[in-house]
Order: sequence, then C-alpha cells, then structure tokens
Amino acid sequence: MNALPERVHDLLREGGSTLATAESLTGGRLAALLTAVPGASATYRGGVVAYASDVKTSVLGVPQDLVDRVGVVSAECAAAMAEGVRRLIGATYGVATTGVAGPAEQEGKAPGTVFVAVAGPGGGPTLALELPGGRDQVVDRTCEEALSALLSLLASTGLR
Repeated sequence: MNALPERVHDLLREGGSTLATAESLTGGRLAALLTAVPGASATYRGGVVAYASDVKTSVLGVPQDLVDRVGVVSAECAAAMAEGVRRLIGATYGVATTGVAGPAEQEGKAPGTVFVAVAGPGGGPTLALELPGGRDQVVDRTCEEALSALLSLLASTGLR
C-alpha cells in the first residue's frame, strides 16, 4: 500500500491541491499513511479522528438530524464528514472513513460494514463496502479503498 499514499501526494502536488482526512473506524491510520511520505506537508493539511458520534456533529458539522435518521455508519454520514473536514481544515479535498471494524455490531451493522467518502470542489464518490477479516484487516483495507477512491477522483479531474 506504500505506493498509494505517494501517488496521492504526487497527483495533489501536480494539481496544486491539498487534502484533509476525517476518520472514525480507521482511528488516524489513514493520516499516518499519508504523513509517512516525505514531503507530505506540501499537500496534507491535517485531519480529525472523530471516533465518537458527538465529535462528528460538533467538530465536523455532521447534522444531528442526519445522525438521528441514518446513523453514523452510513454513506450519508461519510459524505458529510468528508465535506465537513474539507471545510474545517481548508483543503481542496476531504476523505472520510466510518463504519464497523469489529468485533461487535454497531447500529445493527456487522463488522466489516464500511463507508468511505471523498469530497472535492465538484463533489466526489461515496463507497459502501463489506470487508472481510478481523479488525486490523478491515482498517487496513478501508485505508486502501479511501486512497484508491481519491486517486480515481483526481484522475477523473485531469490530475494525472
């Protein structure tokens, strides 16, 4: 997975763009992968680990009515987190991860239920994933999927 963060930084740098992350189930691992790349400070502005639901609403601006209606383990919450961190940190792009790493269910959703969202100037994709494996495998795969989704968006906007 080491090549993914490097490629993300390369494309962001080429486009003069920046990135912020909002993480729940990944607990900062996505930010760690991104900041492990030499020169990351040129494109990575910062992130928020919003592990608790109230942090998603109070810090990232996820609407409470959205949380009440669909929960924090949802595509809608992931999209709101991505846009919220993008706005909060002042980045071109925001990437968010939310879901259930396990071992227990959350909001009636099984471990491995994950949502990843990317927000950019023209919007971005939200992925619904069902990932196999234990807690560490789910978290690692979530980071990989988040970076891949961002790369796809950057490529589709002409940042090659």
